[in-house]
Amino acid sequence: MLPLLLAVAADRPTAGVPAALGAMFAGINDRPGGRRSSVSRVGVPALAGAAGLLIGSLLPQVGPPGAALLVLPVLLGALGLLAGALSSTGPVASACGTQLLVAAVIGAGMPLPEPGGERALLFLAGAGWALLLRLVLPTRRRTSGGPYRYDGEREAVASVYAAVAGLLRAAGGTRAPARRAALTAALDQAQDALSGPRLRRYASSAAEWRLHAQYAAALPLAEAATALAWSGEPLPGRVAEGPLRLADAVRTGSACGPLPAPVRSGAGLRALDDALLAAAEAFDHRPGQSLRTARGRPGLLAVLRRAFGPAGREYGFRVALCCGVSAAVALGLDHEHWYWMPATAAFLVKPDLGPLVSRVLSRAAGTVVGAAVFAGSFALVAGPLPAVAAVALCGALIPVATRHFAAQTAVVTVLALSLVLLAGEPQAAWGRVVESLTACAIVLLVGHLPLPGQRGNRVRDAVDTAVAAAHRYLRHVLAHPQDGAERGVLRRDAYRSLAVARSALDLSAAELPPLAGRTAEFEEVAGALERLVDTTTACAVHLHDHSAALPPSHAERIAEHLAALDAAHRASARSGMLV
Repeated sequence: MLPLLLAVAADRPTAGVPAALGAMFAGINDRPGGRRSSVSRVGVPALAGAAGLLIGSLLPQVGPPGAALLVLPVLLGALGLLAGALSSTGPVASACGTQLLVAAVIGAGMPLPEPGGERALLFLAGAGWALLLRLVLPTRRRTSGGPYRYDGEREAVASVYAAVAGLLRAAGGTRAPARRAALTAALDQAQDALSGPRLRRYASSAAEWRLHAQYAAALPLAEAATALAWSGEPLPGRVAEGPLRLADAVRTGSACGPLPAPVRSGAGLRALDDALLAAAEAFDHRPGQSLRTARGRPGLLAVLRRAFGPAGREYGFRVALCCGVSAAVALGLDHEHWYWMPATAAFLVKPDLGPLVSRVLSRAAGTVVGAAVFAGSFALVAGPLPAVAAVALCGALIPVATRHFAAQTAVVTVLALSLVLLAGEPQAAWGRVVESLTACAIVLLVGHLPLPGQRGNRVRDAVDTAVAAAHRYLRHVLAHPQDGAERGVLRRDAYRSLAVARSALDLSAAELPPLAGRTAEFEEVAGALERLVDTTTACAVHLHDHSAALPPSHAERIAEHLAALDAAHRASARSGMLV
């Protein structure tokens, strides 16, 4: 609201439009979690969006006069190929690619009087304003007297201990696999929350150091709980009391107090007892030592190699087709707001928003509802201030609306139409509906087109990555059973890669047959991987406890899971060749 009010007060409402767009994208990209991790989660895509606005403002000047109908779709298609390929490398890269492409389309089509450089700076100013609010405003509900800037990190770490307790309670029952997956998700979220920028090698405050130490202390607990759940035997209820008390201590910032020790009757329970003792010591230890950082992010060459691998090329080609074709259709029909079609297509083609048919139907329904609300509201009132109020209300609803694509589309539709009104363009609520439905049809058609080569490259790439991570983890456990630090890094990598593969597989299985392909073989690979990684964790706990060779039962289980994994992997490879 503030950037728009300032622009309206300065009698330059069009200058507030790029700033409001930057703030809107910042709100969409932000998610619950640590404040400092939001710097990269929101700030890096904002830089990509500003670059997109600048590039888009230059695109209409490329080529001979009057050739926009031919040149613009080709240029936007090429940009879509690059943005789509980069989007396949991770969640932040996905936000960057989409924001780059959508902002370029808006920059090329929205008739704003400001030059491209000024639009980009205004976009960054709006995103920066939203990010500043994210960093400085305290959490509404707080259970701790510690620094409010660590509320998100504190809750993420506490959730790990609570998830450990949930897995211990579910051991021996049918809910154990789901609880183990929940523990992996909690560890992933905490790892992301604590991965925000640090200015020095040392933690910048005692509270920050303590959170890192508490997260590190949770990793051996997670390992022991996974090994105990793997054994399939129910556990006494009191074994979950210690992790629950630790979770409460993280949330409140208080001392954990005495922790109930489990009976040390086996390798898993001894590992749990040792991990609880180490956690209690970590909770009471004074800060001062340097933090051992997790393994670094992949380098630029690795990211580029993945972006232009089979998965990146497949997704990039579909994005390029959707964006180029929709731009050509809109320009050919001489639509006044032609940029709405390719911008809609760029959002719709994103696979991380759900199955293709589901998100297309949600987009259509949300656009109709949003256009109806806008048309009904602005039939009664007019002027810039009601438009500013509509943008402010929609901005407040974005965090809730992102839970469902149809709700998000309805909110963003009202917001976008309000910004178009502030930009000086005529109202076009029902034109927005027609053009969005046309873009939906284009995405449905292009999204289901058979492409040359193997299908399901996104799933195959995720599964191959998980298989490689599982093998690295197993080799290290068998070769260096006492190296707990490196084992913890490899275990996190294995479980995180497995979660990514499972998510990609579930999404692919929900698609229609032309996109889903043959997912049964990948399902078998994922199941074999889960059993192998859990068994490896149980072996790690046993070897660390006994410092001896694996017992025959463990060795037989490892061999059995390796054989099943190899057979399932070969079957999936043959299926891909047939497709």
